[in-house]
Amino acid sequence: MGSGASLRVSSRVWFVLFAILVAGIYHGPVAWLVTHDWVREDYSSAVLIPFIVGYLVWEKRRNLALLPSVPSWTALIPLAAAMALFWVGELAGEFFTLYVSLWLTLVSLCWMYLGWRKLRVAAFPALFSLTMFPLPNFLFNRVSVELKMMSSRLGVAVMQLYGLSAYREGNVIDVGFTQLQVVDACSGLRYLIPLIVLSILLAYYFRAPLWKKLFLVLSAVPVSIVTNGLRIASVGIFYEFWGPAAAEGFFHDFSGWFIFLCSLWLLLAEMWLLKRIFPSGRTDAAPAPPAVEPPAVERGRGRSLPFALCAAAVALLAGTLALAQGVDFRERVPIRKSFADFPLQVAGWSGERKDMAPEYLNALEFSDYVIVDYRDRHGKEVNFYTAYYETQRKGGSIHSPATCLPGSGWEFTDSGTVSLAPYGPSGKPMRVTRAFMRKGGVSQITYYWFPQRGRIVTGNYELKFFNFWDALTRRRTDGALVRVITSLYPNETIAEAEARLRSFTHSIVPVLDGYLPGRDLP
Repeated sequence: MGSGASLRVSSRVWFVLFAILVAGIYHGPVAWLVTHDWVREDYSSAVLIPFIVGYLVWEKRRNLALLPSVPSWTALIPLAAAMALFWVGELAGEFFTLYVSLWLTLVSLCWMYLGWRKLRVAAFPALFSLTMFPLPNFLFNRVSVELKMMSSRLGVAVMQLYGLSAYREGNVIDVGFTQLQVVDACSGLRYLIPLIVLSILLAYYFRAPLWKKLFLVLSAVPVSIVTNGLRIASVGIFYEFWGPAAAEGFFHDFSGWFIFLCSLWLLLAEMWLLKRIFPSGRTDAAPAPPAVEPPAVERGRGRSLPFALCAAAVALLAGTLALAQGVDFRERVPIRKSFADFPLQVAGWSGERKDMAPEYLNALEFSDYVIVDYRDRHGKEVNFYTAYYETQRKGGSIHSPATCLPGSGWEFTDSGTVSLAPYGPSGKPMRVTRAFMRKGGVSQITYYWFPQRGRIVTGNYELKFFNFWDALTRRRTDGALVRVITSLYPNETIAEAEARLRSFTHSIVPVLDGYLPGRDLP
């Protein structure tokens, strides 16, 4: 066998070895992506992204063939960063970080084998492949709630313009003869992600200056909001004539696809207007060939992979796989008292226990919870809610009230962190998130915070960081959400209502500490 054949076999062996190692490291995240994330309606179209990326690379086959493959030691730097991201995502329980790690690993291996010049030619397909991964839940939920509220407002305005007596509370729209709920299962904003992806593809093939391409991509968001608002209005208008059939079945599915096609036509019309209204003599062609053509003897031929380079990459991947499989990262699940025994009499407050509806229990996926309406001696009420999670690893996370409450109609007019008076033996003040809320004629004040293994956290990013750190140093990610709410009663000032909320919080926190695991476990 000649040396050329030997090199080809050697390259294939390296390729198979890399494929086995990458599959071993990322089989869990990929399985979750395919069986969980891609079955969500928001991201169901992402299953097509790998095929689109393959086509985009195939389009550049001639440009790639003109360049030699030059193995690069520099690629080990992003490969090492990818392994670091893997551990951050694995320990913090954040799938998005794992997805980015997988993407960076594949890009690094391509860079190592093909070289920077070839990778630069395929830069757009590589970056576009990121669209197959869903955004972090806390970020996507926060953004989608705001966009749904905008669509709901627009839908109500159109219905009122038509002559219907429509009233909105959050994402629930009352049109007199029925109530329409703009929930996840029937929101046209499910087409927002596919529309943004499609706008990126349109911008890529749009022969226009960069500012026009960016404008086209950014416009996908308002286009989706407007078309979804019109869809909501159409459901309310046709409900009067067709009944429930206007919000489900064939009309529901057909209206969704019709809205998506209308959105696509609006983007195409926008491209036409940009070319007509803002003509430009210079256009940016999508496929950019290499500026300098290499010598003919190098075309289509790559150099052999240095053994030391491949061995270093294998060592990084194999070491990560060995640690992931060989080290015991099983969590320590604390033993704690059940909330079923949580007292209903606390320092002069008398409580009445409440139950959560089954649909919310299934959605929130906590390990234990308690809801109690406490009243003081004057009959004024504070609602107390705590959800406890034994684990916040991959697939499980705390739902912030900043996401849930606005979707049910409460509008946050003031929000920020405040410091409460010291309590307990530590004598340290406790920081919580405070929000003033309105819905209809009702005003409320809420405090919420996240007890996390002996510390109080108020932000989502802090939450993720301490999940990672404590998983690494304590093998624990348990934690809780605590929320207390009180209403402003007639002739009561905000200061009086807030004094009641502070007094209750000061009384309930020491009791709650007995039901939540602390910093150290026995």
